[in-house]
Amino acid sequence: MTDLRLSVIVVSRHRAAALTRCLTGLMQQDHVATEVIVVADPAGVGFAASLGANLKTAVYDHPNISAARNLGLSLAAGTVVAFIDDDAVPEPTWASRLIAPFIDPGVVAATGFVRGRNGISYQWRAAEVDAMGMDHALDVPMEGVTLRAGTHDRAVKTQGTNCAFRATRLRAIGGFDPAFRFFLDEADVNLRLAPLGLTAIVPDAQVHHGYHASDRRRSDRVPLDLTEIAASTAVFLRRHTPHGLAAAKARLWHDQRRRVLRHLIDGRIEPRDVGRLMRSLTQGWDTGLERAMTARSPLPDTTVPFQKLAGSGPRTGTFLVGRSWQRTALLTAARARVQAGQIVTVLCLSPGWRRHWHSFDSAGFWVQTGGLWGRAARDGPHPGPRRLVAVAQAEIRRLGAFRPL
Repeated sequence: MTDLRLSVIVVSRHRAAALTRCLTGLMQQDHVATEVIVVADPAGVGFAASLGANLKTAVYDHPNISAARNLGLSLAAGTVVAFIDDDAVPEPTWASRLIAPFIDPGVVAATGFVRGRNGISYQWRAAEVDAMGMDHALDVPMEGVTLRAGTHDRAVKTQGTNCAFRATRLRAIGGFDPAFRFFLDEADVNLRLAPLGLTAIVPDAQVHHGYHASDRRRSDRVPLDLTEIAASTAVFLRRHTPHGLAAAKARLWHDQRRRVLRHLIDGRIEPRDVGRLMRSLTQGWDTGLERAMTARSPLPDTTVPFQKLAGSGPRTGTFLVGRSWQRTALLTAARARVQAGQIVTVLCLSPGWRRHWHSFDSAGFWVQTGGLWGRAARDGPHPGPRRLVAVAQAEIRRLGAFRPL
């Protein structure tokens, strides 16, 4: 385990409950030299301070994630700076695994894998992004670290809720561009940073990301406004591929209209919402064409000392197994084990074939529910009838790769 110092920045706005859950997960990281910086609205900063975890905080209440991240970067005293969304929770080994490749001085960035809302399926694995803002999936080994070089035209895409950068290099390129208030902000950094070194893809550095509601989307991922998607796309193309504006605009309209119509067909929105959303796309494109863009100047090093997160460091773990009618007892035991400082995972199954769901409880433990004969991995064969002990053994093998059990 490397002793490099890591600064984790969490940007949050008007989602105090999600932020508290994320910070609870960060307090269970096994990397000792970790500090956490919370950039949030006043209420979010207040909730963060109430945890008593020796956090760094900064108040910022504007809809601009790039500016908020730069504010966090100004407070970051770590050799490496990582980012995670407030509606995500990291595995206990996330920080130590994400920072490990930076032992190699040629590594300037790293990214891990992201599990989706059911806590089992992958939402994001590995991809490159090109100068048109298009993603291209990468086939990388599921074990070990893959190092890849990039150029200003094509680079490994670091997922915003699971990424890290060498702090000196990120500051040298001017950090994040505030012209990207939301969307394509990491892709812009990736293309600007790629010529300076290697990017590490770390499959076992994992976070669980469940979309929470915001002013841009509902919790079921239905968009409420497309303005910033269009604006950031226009800004991205002006900076990286100005000759591709017309083609990209046509593709953006096609993709977003298809997305909106799919929600309409599925009954998630009304017909009148289609026109409203497409009008916001048009408005956003026009805004992006006019938005001021300036060359990024290097950011100064922080003068704030490193502030170690309370509670981080290696812990023992436990795996509690039972039936659905034992749920109350299992959760009571889980809370007690968390208070004793353990990483706790609860497997609580009911009779039947219901598919499994895995999530992090705000009380500080992991819970997996579903049917005794239900499927965990969505793309695997159906397990068929089996005993509880067999299910527990299979899940211990799967989860033991990411947390102590």
